[in-house]
Amino acid sequence: MQTDNLKRGATLMIASGLLFATMGGIIKYISAHLPNEMVVFFRSFLGLLVLFPWVWQRGFGQLKTQKLQGHLLRGLAGLTAMYCYFYSIAHMSLAEATLLNYASPLFVPFISVLWLGEKISGRLWVTIAIGFLGILLILKPGMALFEPVSLIGVASGFFAALAVVSVRRLTSSEPTLRIVFYFSAVCTVVSAVPLIWRWQAPEPGLWISLLAVGVLASMAQSLLTRAYSCAAAAQVGPFTYSTVVFAAMVGGLFWGEILDIFSFAGALLVCLAGILTIRLAGQRVLTVGK
Repeated sequence: MQTDNLKRGATLMIASGLLFATMGGIIKYISAHLPNEMVVFFRSFLGLLVLFPWVWQRGFGQLKTQKLQGHLLRGLAGLTAMYCYFYSIAHMSLAEATLLNYASPLFVPFISVLWLGEKISGRLWVTIAIGFLGILLILKPGMALFEPVSLIGVASGFFAALAVVSVRRLTSSEPTLRIVFYFSAVCTVVSAVPLIWRWQAPEPGLWISLLAVGVLASMAQSLLTRAYSCAAAAQVGPFTYSTVVFAAMVGGLFWGEILDIFSFAGALLVCLAGILTIRLAGQRVLTVGK
């Protein structure tokens, strides 16, 4: 029975990865026509709209919280990760941008040690070191290490990890609905501010693409959540890296992007380290939100 659940969970996770990679491809296309601030706002706003039927059904009383500061921190961390991720998608190859964002499990243990005072095993530190070696290969020291877009890509993974740790602090007293709602609300409100000076009327065809981003993100998150309900996080979590494979395929098909030998080797190391980190630490290092 457990094997059947794992197969189902893996299938759902791979399907989620395909949708996330497709969403990344659409974001790359949209970013050639609209500023990053608008793409982030519409991703957040449409995500909030999708939540309203759920909130309506459960009742708005479910949103009362004593942890507003924690929700704000989680929202700002996730929003910053989204800004960095979407910017790197627009200016890097889709596979590399996705991979740097999915390196977030490597940052979680550092944040957990400094913020939560957790103990990290020696094996996990070795795994993390392998992952950061992979990141260095992707950034190509001496060639692109100090290019802003490369550092922004790394920052997307760091802030995604900060969001993960923030969620872990909230889950001790806050239900999932409340956490997800405040995340979407904070992202929507804060990302609306730059539109005062960055608004640009989208062409008619772009509205369909913007809507597709919101729909794909919601579907992918739903599949990801269902995947984790089928099997243990340490078992099904590694399949999240299917997103990187699909992103490489999308980037190669539509933009002719091919990873060079350094990026390919780095990708293998980061994926390997990310998978091992999830296997060793399980639910504690999983990426949340895109």
